[in-house]
Parts: sequence; structure tokens; C-alpha cells
Amino acid sequence: MRILTLSHEYPPIGGGGGKAALDLCVGFAKMGHSVSMITALYKELAMKETLDGVEIERVRSLRSKPYKAGAITMAAFVLKGWIKARSEVKRQKPDLIHVHFAVPAGWIAYLLWREFKIPYIITTQLGDIPGGVPHKTDRWFRWVYPFTPAVWKSAVCVIAVSEFTRNLVLAKYSVDVQIIPNGVHLESINPNNLIVQNPPMIVFAGRFTQQKDPIQIIRTLSKLIDIPWRCTMVGDGPLRSEIMQAIDKAGINDRFLFTGWVSPSEVREIFLNSDILFMPSLSEGLPLVGVQALAAGLALLVSDIGGFIDLIEEGCNGYRLPPGNHDDWEKMLQKMLTDPELTKEFKKHSLKLAERFDINRIVSQYMEIFMQVANQSE
Repeated sequence: MRILTLSHEYPPIGGGGGKAALDLCVGFAKMGHSVSMITALYKELAMKETLDGVEIERVRSLRSKPYKAGAITMAAFVLKGWIKARSEVKRQKPDLIHVHFAVPAGWIAYLLWREFKIPYIITTQLGDIPGGVPHKTDRWFRWVYPFTPAVWKSAVCVIAVSEFTRNLVLAKYSVDVQIIPNGVHLESINPNNLIVQNPPMIVFAGRFTQQKDPIQIIRTLSKLIDIPWRCTMVGDGPLRSEIMQAIDKAGINDRFLFTGWVSPSEVREIFLNSDILFMPSLSEGLPLVGVQALAAGLALLVSDIGGFIDLIEEGCNGYRLPPGNHDDWEKMLQKMLTDPELTKEFKKHSLKLAERFDINRIVSQYMEIFMQVANQSE
């Protein structure tokens, strides 16, 4: 099967949605399918290369930051991506197009469908849905929303990564939506040998933005300075200076490590040497970092929102808390930090839960849909 994939984010740029696209593309290629990806160029990245069996074509889109794609960069990606995709369609004659994020890549797929009648499938994460990330996307969805219904309705299949994401889609668009969660490569860790670091290692991974609310981490940890702990902050973003100021004010600089924007393999290594994933996000679809944390055997302390609900068995592998409830975050984190045996049991249970997100299982679920679509279009 020949699969053309479109996404404005693909590692090393973008967040969890881009990593999910990579895992699927590599999985399809390993099954013997021809897979190509059209994505955005960033700095010194190659315009064209083949990695892990995936043919990658990058187009200039004015992208200046690895963690941020603004309205202008996405508009540029639609234009340049459409031009590149048209030539690739004529060259490859793909059986179907797989779109990651209905906005902006969905517009390219829609235009290709209008011209070449190639069926396309949308995988939606969260930020491409009106209301998914209100403080981030509501402003520009006021302008682009009228141009989105046709993109969703013309897709031969829409796949959401969680029940929460599916319900958001259904609230805005009259389409059928299937659920396939993000997958992860399960790590070869023996649950019986899991340990809790001394001092315990807390980790946050994601964009330093309002959506992820990293300032809550500093608020909580500044009240637990009498307890041993260390914290690694993986990522970058516009709130970095505010985070650094808060840490400096609390006098806990020596307990934090900032890695900047790192590769997926580096995230994996950091997780394998950590104990607790602390994510006080205000909105999430099905965060890939949460799935990765399960596979690495981390205890979870996360917000009681969105796709996080699918990753937690309350009191078994961690806790879910309402966003912004400062006292509860402090109380539960203190409990995990001061009871290493409890945290160790949480870590073991996370590994058990990770099995349902095995990337091989996820790839097979996608491929079953792809084969049905390809057969119907013959």
C-alpha cells in the first residue's frame, strides 16, 4: 500500500502529536508499506531524507521555533505543502492520504481529494478541534472555523485519540469518529526491579505554555522544600522566563534541571531515570508523554481532564486532580515523595496499564482501517 502522510509537526519539531505521527509512519513502513511524509522545514533539517523507512519531504513554512506553529506558519505550510503534495500524488499515486491534525494539514488533503479523489483519513489530537485548547486556539478558530466543516465531512474516516477528543469533535461536526489511542514502544523493564530514586525524581515534559500550566509545578514544589526531591523540566516555550523567575524567587534553583527541546529518544532516557510524571495541564487530548510515562514505569500525578482519564487508575498508578486546586497537588505529591513503597507500586501498575497502548497493536488497528478504505476505493 502507498500511504501519503501530511502533518505540520514531525520530530524533531512539534510535541506529542508529531511523535505519534512518527511512530505510526515507522510502524506502517516496517509492515512493508510505502510511506511518505510531507511536513514543515525547520532550520538545518534536510529538505528530503529517508529515516526508518519513511520518505520525508519538508517544505518551507517560516517556522522559527520547534515548539510553536503560529497562524502564519500554518498558512504557509498549507500553501507549500499543497504544492509539494500535488507533485507527490502525481508521482506516487498513493492509495490514501493520512492527515495528522485536521487543521492545518486537513485543508491540503481536502484540496487533493477535490482534484484527485484520493480518500483521506484524519487523526485528530486536540488543538485542531474548536474548543480543544480554548486559550490557545479559540481566537483564530473564530476566523477559520467556517472553512473547516468540509474538511471533516469529506474525510472517509476520522480517528480520535480519546473519548474526550471524540466528544469534542461530535460537538462541532456531524461525522462518525472512531477511537484509537496514541501508541508507544513498550520498554523492556522488569517490574520487579523498579526502584524509586533517592531523592525521588519528578519530571515534566511538554511546551512551557498556559495549556500545560508548568507554573503550578513551581508553586507546589516551593511548598515541599523540606522533602528531598529533584525535578527535570523537559521542553521549552514562552513561559520559560516566568518559570525561571519563580524558581529563583523560591530559592530552589539547585533542584531543577532544564533540558530544552530534546529528541524522543532523549525523552525516553529521561523517563527511564525518573519516578513521577507531574503534569498539571489545563487541557489535553491523549497526551503522548502520559502514554510514554506508563511504558517507562512512572507514577502519575496529573490533571483530571481529557485523555489523562484513560491513563490513571486512581490510587493504583497515581492520582488525578482538578486543575488549579493548589492544596491537593501539594498533599498528593507529598504523599508520593515520602512513601517510596507506594510510589514503587504505582510504577509497577503503570507498566501493566501500558500494555493496552502497545504501538504494534495501534499500528494494526490503523492498518485494518486503511485496508478497508483502499479496498472500497478500487
